Amino acid sequence: MEWKTDWGLRGRMVLTGFLLFALYIVFIAVLSRFVGLFAIVAIMGLFSLGQFFFSDKLALYSMGAKEVSEQEYPELHRKITRLSQQADLPKPKVAVADSRVPNAFATGRSQKSSAVCVTTGLLRTLDDEELEGVLAHELAHVKNRDVMVMTIASFLSTLAFIVVRWGWLFGGGGDRGGGNQAPVLVAIVVSLVVWVISFLLIRLLSRYREFAADRGGAAITGKPGALASALVTIDSGMDRVPKEDLRDTAEMNAFFVIPIKSGFVGKLFSTHPSTEKRVERLQELERQFETA
Repeated sequence: MEWKTDWGLRGRMVLTGFLLFALYIVFIAVLSRFVGLFAIVAIMGLFSLGQFFFSDKLALYSMGAKEVSEQEYPELHRKITRLSQQADLPKPKVAVADSRVPNAFATGRSQKSSAVCVTTGLLRTLDDEELEGVLAHELAHVKNRDVMVMTIASFLSTLAFIVVRWGWLFGGGGDRGGGNQAPVLVAIVVSLVVWVISFLLIRLLSRYREFAADRGGAAITGKPGALASALVTIDSGMDRVPKEDLRDTAEMNAFFVIPIKSGFVGKLFSTHPSTEKRVERLQELERQFETA
């Protein structure tokens, strides 16, 4: 396998990390005005450590996924073992989620603590070559080390959203003079700004990292056409999945190989580029592979 470092992705991850760090500072400074700096640092520190060390378990738990053994899914393990060797990666944990939504995602704070999860719907939908293309795409995320950046970005966005949604509870509603209202209102407004900015940063980085993982997956298998075929198959299969199943998994959109669609606004702020654009780029890679 000829693996080329994606400096475009590296640069975007560094820039996103820097901007998120700046947002953290502003967020802590504002909240400390009415909660206390020590309390804010302690709470966010504990949450950050928990997110860092248990992000893989939390992601799998949120999907109702469980780690599976080679005896349970021998063929799936064989594919991931072989593709991991081709990508020069430690073999990740293998997990399966019982869901009719055909999808997959990678999680974990490092290459040594990663996990690749597929749904039962995906295993039923794809043929062998298409499945290998999707698995290679997820391993490319691990190889690019972009999963942890997305996890941290999602964490900050979640914290800010919690303040926006529940901050009014700390407003001292019983104080008719409104003495406690002003700092709480400022905190909610700043949290809203932080949430919007982190929301947009997540989507900008996520769309680029999907293109990077498509290229990386094609480099691992040497078959861009297989991944392109898988994307088309998964995309068309989403229309046949019950809406309640789509709602249950929508919160994991940034990590899936194909996002859950949710109307015009969902497409406008999608975590993924369109399937059509991804297929076009994979077809161009296919032509390059054939002429190389």
